[in-house]
Amino acid sequence: MPVPGADAEMEVEKQTLNVQRSTFNIQCSSAFTLIELLVVITIIAILLGLLFPVFRGIQDQTKRTQAKNDLAQIVTAVNAYYTEYGKYPIVTDDIPIANTADLFYTLRAIASGTANTGDAANPRKIVFISPPDAKDQTNPRGGIKTSDGQWYDPWGTTYKVVIDGNYDNTVPNPYGNNNGAGADPVRQGVMAWSLGKDGALGNNGDGKFTNSDDVISWQ
Repeated sequence: MPVPGADAEMEVEKQTLNVQRSTFNIQCSSAFTLIELLVVITIIAILLGLLFPVFRGIQDQTKRTQAKNDLAQIVTAVNAYYTEYGKYPIVTDDIPIANTADLFYTLRAIASGTANTGDAANPRKIVFISPPDAKDQTNPRGGIKTSDGQWYDPWGTTYKVVIDGNYDNTVPNPYGNNNGAGADPVRQGVMAWSLGKDGALGNNGDGKFTNSDDVISWQ
């Protein structure tokens, strides 16, 4: 004969057991989800580690392309000035220009600096080149720094320029003779170059173009 209330007690025990099982399952499920999350985070970290060098490489190539374009504009502008005035701007020798501010004031038709005060060097006020102002004037990465008038490459170093100021149809090769940038001297009226990412002539300052990150206009 069934004991009164026994069925009710058994039902309560079953419900309690079901609740405990459900709680255990939830805990197990939560723990498994956390492991999955950690695995996903690890995979993402690995992928980012693999993609970062590729991204940096793309960035560097973009900067090199921009530098090459800027150098071509400089050479074209100096040659255009020669065509217009029958002489090269500001120079009297073929030594690389130490400070290019006067050159770019002249080519930009800005009456400033030493050479082009009162439009002396560009009396027709012809704009031969129009580089943008650097977005960051404190630490310029591409464009003109208005406080000094010089044009900076994408790595933050001023572009270098040499012009045939003695009119012998050659300019000295800054990398010397047959060090990856051709013969010395070079038979051109104007050349320009960027020191690249390391900011030094050649490969970390060795003065040779071979294996360097420099960008030049004549190759």
